[in-house]
Amino acid sequence: MGSVLFYHLTRSGPRALLPMLIGKSLQAGWPVEVRGRDRARQVALDEALWLGEGFLPHGLAGGAHDARQPVLLTIEGQAAENQPRCLMVLDGAEITGTECDALDRACILFDGNDPEALDRARTQWRAMKAHGVAAEYWSEESGRWERKQ
Repeated sequence: MGSVLFYHLTRSGPRALLPMLIGKSLQAGWPVEVRGRDRARQVALDEALWLGEGFLPHGLAGGAHDARQPVLLTIEGQAAENQPRCLMVLDGAEITGTECDALDRACILFDGNDPEALDRARTQWRAMKAHGVAAEYWSEESGRWERKQ
């Protein structure tokens, strides 16, 4: 059973944090799924990852080589054919404790300036804790990422 890390974004967006998290996951040898709720937002993220600094090999789910992708961008309800060991969740996408049981790590990124996103993250936190998943809370409120107790 893996752990789930909650990232409370208050100063930056997911596009700033994702490359670092993806890079660390790939260094650990974990195939990654980045799950969102909206296809258009995942397409925009796909473009941003190709145009950003550094090289992050990835694909948008639905392609011919999904199973070979080290990082696969999906939307809710879409199977991740790359057998992820790490799942990154954006925009309040669904994640279950049972899914976390089969992963090495899950990361939930949420916008702390959006009351709905904050409520959704709190609901996800309670669900993960109730399922027995080890959960950590990270905040960038001070200007750098800090683990909170």
